[in-house]
Amino acid sequence: MGIFVFLPLLLPLTAWPIARLAEHRLHPRTATLLLTGVSSVMALCSTVCLALLMVVGTAQLPGNPLPDAWSDSEVRESVPRHEIVGKAAIPALLAVLGGGLRTLLRHHWLRRRAHQALAGLPRTEVAVLPATESYAYALPGGPRDRVVVSTGMLGHLAPPERRALFAHERTHLTARHHRHLLLVRLAACANPFLWPLRRAVAYTTERWADEAAAQAVGSRRVVARAIGKAALVSRSTPASPFAAFAPFAPFASPGPLPRRVAALLGPAPAGRAWPPVFTAVGLALWTAATGALLSAMFSANSAFTLLLLLHAATPL
Repeated sequence: MGIFVFLPLLLPLTAWPIARLAEHRLHPRTATLLLTGVSSVMALCSTVCLALLMVVGTAQLPGNPLPDAWSDSEVRESVPRHEIVGKAAIPALLAVLGGGLRTLLRHHWLRRRAHQALAGLPRTEVAVLPATESYAYALPGGPRDRVVVSTGMLGHLAPPERRALFAHERTHLTARHHRHLLLVRLAACANPFLWPLRRAVAYTTERWADEAAAQAVGSRRVVARAIGKAALVSRSTPASPFAAFAPFAPFASPGPLPRRVAALLGPAPAGRAWPPVFTAVGLALWTAATGALLSAMFSANSAFTLLLLLHAATPL
């Protein structure tokens, strides 16, 4: 294994350039799929390497339940400074597992509470709640996927803007954006270096839904106007408890909102899936893809090497 077992823990740094450039230079659909795939592969590889470090570094500790062959000197020498990194890998791996479990439980809890709150309403595709607060979000799962919107939000939007809102939220559901967002949240729990990819995917999924809404209503300006209006009325009213149930950002989420409006007022993004190599975004994309490939290779090589060493150290 050698030093190569450490590299998957650091290779997520190679995805930082594409995490930023993908927001502006790639089609939102392409950016979302790419960043989700890269972050998932890198998170899995870094978790595998953490587990290998823990096994090699702690197998010689007294009282461990592992087979005696796992504490063989040849096995321990396969990782530099195995005593230090092995013991440090224990809390790191526990933090990864604990963070991932907490994320999964919270995701499940929010969806269950949201569906329970809507249990008394007709099982229609759109659930309109009588509330003065302004909110709208997509709620996947349950008996059926639903778009939840308040009467307060609908009252501030013109008919074309309402169509844009519904088209936006339906895209979240049909494209299963909650799965992409859950995967990158889990990846960020596995490796903190993947946090920029989580933020980027949160933005690109919104842009993906914006572009789909613009295509559905036939006007990018209508969608931009709907987002702007929804943001203004959402900030002027107190937060509703229903809005907290949204598994991902509601229609008028704060933060990257000005960038979303600016993108809609500009030309539509190019549909090319893979940009030319000798451009900034092309080089960044190939760097991230290479980093993900190297992570997979190094983690697989480390696991295979450890298996060979354990097999050789195990008496017949």
